[in-house]
Amino acid sequence: MKGRANTRLSSTFQRLRRKNEAAFVPFLMAGDGGLDTTQQMLDAVVDAGADVIELGVPFSDPMADGPALQRAAERALGAGTTLPGILDLVIRFRRRCDVPIVLFGYANPFLAFGAHELAKATSDAGVDGVLCVDMPPDEADVLKQPLREYGIDMIFLLAPTSTPQRIRRVLRGAAGFVYFVSVAGVTGVKAADPESIDALVREIREQARVPVGIGFGITKPEQARAVAAMADAVVVGSEIARLVEQADETSAAVERVAAFTREMKQATRRA
Repeated sequence: MKGRANTRLSSTFQRLRRKNEAAFVPFLMAGDGGLDTTQQMLDAVVDAGADVIELGVPFSDPMADGPALQRAAERALGAGTTLPGILDLVIRFRRRCDVPIVLFGYANPFLAFGAHELAKATSDAGVDGVLCVDMPPDEADVLKQPLREYGIDMIFLLAPTSTPQRIRRVLRGAAGFVYFVSVAGVTGVKAADPESIDALVREIREQARVPVGIGFGITKPEQARAVAAMADAVVVGSEIARLVEQADETSAAVERVAAFTREMKQATRRA
């Protein structure tokens, strides 16, 4: 293996399992308000209890993102955010914090950067995983193999509509964790209904060698609490983007996101 062995994600989930907690995973759109703002957000959510952080790589055509995250990506691109700039931000973050970082983005920016170049750069920066929304497992070797060589987990999606064959294929190649999309459609539009996915998620967890996280449509502590009862991680993005958008200034945005993170993390602590 050319890069370091990836242990931050696995050790984080092991630690939380011993404490009977699900991970809280906030999604931050890198560069929304500028990368200096994102740096403040990273520190704030860590202090508020975030266990893993998804860092969005803004893209001009984010097909899986709902309106809130689309607008966040537009603001980030308007602020001049680039993938190299995001990786520099992770380097600075790593000097002071070991909370795992997962890059969340689309094939176009990742492949334009170069698959091998991305693998080396993410490893050097201290990224732990990459989730490429529009790259299903049967098309992912171009990115997955270089990432694996450098010790970076490639994380795949499952959904309520996934066939048994798709579930088996994803679980065979799963690394880091599996991201279960709780609702059909784009992010932040429909509310998650934990009862409707409970049986399927538990079945997937029984088969999986890695943790299972749930995202899309989770906006409230009671939803997070219900999801934490059935899964290993609770992922929230659109609600955080809305909090940022509604704030009049950076300090208010940081305070709101920190308070929301603290509340949601409390909800992932199982009784």
